[in-house]
Amino acid sequence: MAEERSLEYTPTWVVAFICFIIVLLSLLAERGLHHLGKCLKRRRQDALFEALQKLKEELMLLGFISLMLTVSQAAIRHICVPRALVSNMFPCKKPLEKHHAPESSHTLSISARHLLSTGASPDHCAAKGQVPLVSVEALHQLHIFIFVLAVFHVIFCASTMVLGGARIQQWKHWEGRFKKHPSQKEAAKRGHAQAHPHAHALHELFNANHEFFAMHAGGFWRRSVVISWLRSFFKQFYGSVTKSEYIALRQGFIMTHCPTNPSFNFHKYMLRTLEIDFKKVVSISWYLWLFVVVFLLLNVGGWNTYFWLSFLPLILLLMVGAKLENIISTLAVDVCEKRNRAEEAVIKPSDELFWFHKPEIVLQIIHFILFQNSFEIAFFFWILFTYGIRSCIMERLGFLIPRLVMGVLVQVLCSYSTLPLYALVTQMGSKFKKGIFDDVVQSTLEVWLEDTRSRGDSTSQAHRLEIQPTTPEAFNVQVDEVSECENPQVQ
Repeated sequence: MAEERSLEYTPTWVVAFICFIIVLLSLLAERGLHHLGKCLKRRRQDALFEALQKLKEELMLLGFISLMLTVSQAAIRHICVPRALVSNMFPCKKPLEKHHAPESSHTLSISARHLLSTGASPDHCAAKGQVPLVSVEALHQLHIFIFVLAVFHVIFCASTMVLGGARIQQWKHWEGRFKKHPSQKEAAKRGHAQAHPHAHALHELFNANHEFFAMHAGGFWRRSVVISWLRSFFKQFYGSVTKSEYIALRQGFIMTHCPTNPSFNFHKYMLRTLEIDFKKVVSISWYLWLFVVVFLLLNVGGWNTYFWLSFLPLILLLMVGAKLENIISTLAVDVCEKRNRAEEAVIKPSDELFWFHKPEIVLQIIHFILFQNSFEIAFFFWILFTYGIRSCIMERLGFLIPRLVMGVLVQVLCSYSTLPLYALVTQMGSKFKKGIFDDVVQSTLEVWLEDTRSRGDSTSQAHRLEIQPTTPEAFNVQVDEVSECENPQVQ
């Protein structure tokens, strides 16, 4: 067995070289994040810059976890417990011990290396008739797993947002067709002669509305609750958002929140709100860490927990996709029912369309889905490079392949279907989001509101300002796109 050397008997050039490499890699990573932040600031991508800051916070948390594990391992390795406490609930079924079988040289090598790494006496716990709570090797492997999990979560969230954003960018030419054209009501007021230059655009708008209502509310069978849910479930796999749906929902949003501003750039507003939501998705909340703890507790050999848990993100994703598609159908059916009652037939956004009347719940579920999926893939690669493909934790090949297939399916479906659906359909709430204001106006209003509160204004007045923000004259800020919106209410 090779001799293990402490730092006292390690050549100084080896110590200096290793320190140089670690510091160099750390500085390169830090400078890379710094320049990325400056690039986002230069392009006025404040929402993505805040997401980058959130990423730095997660890295700092990982550093703190690493420090805690490193500092506390000396104390943890001296914790002794009765053998009965650590004799069950293993990730792998423990083989039967052969008391009289001679130990192999490989076993002796591992035992000696473990004792040297811990620096503890072999009789420390045996003298008490107990066993160590956990080995230093197990702590080190757990440390690596937490790091791999965080890295995969960030990669998966970023790739989902990039692919989903690219999908939403394909809708930009739909927005451009109506950016500078009047609404239907405005065209009717101006008369046919003045509306003639925009006749093509208005004709396209009427055709889109007709296609939208025929697709979702044409015929009695389409209005059936069961048929509507079944259709919504399968539609998320193909053409999750069509041109007619985008135009109809855009028109409903503008007529509700900005009826006198038909040229409102709905596509730009939608992308801005998605960037703000990315800041929330990229973080790892406390309940997600709690989920990791529960999974590690239930990952017992023979239970196949890893296999059954891989169905959870797929089931949740299909539920979210079906719900978002069903909201579109519900809006169309509601308009048709208003026509039958001779009421104003316009799409009316409402929080009542969403679970518990809270559109933000959809984002929280997507957040959990992305974390759970990244957890599945991270756990697979961690086991693969730590213990090998034949490890008992990997379970049988028949369980391994479906897990990987579902992981890829969830990532693709979330990127190209569910996330674009979320970006469009969640705008159908009763209130529009903070993305209605650009980053400069938004930060200005927040500073102004905080300054108003600090001056001791009444609580009722401060609450009124939160619900109905107006542009302060002191800052002389021009809000071009929302200046004509009526009753602005921000989520």
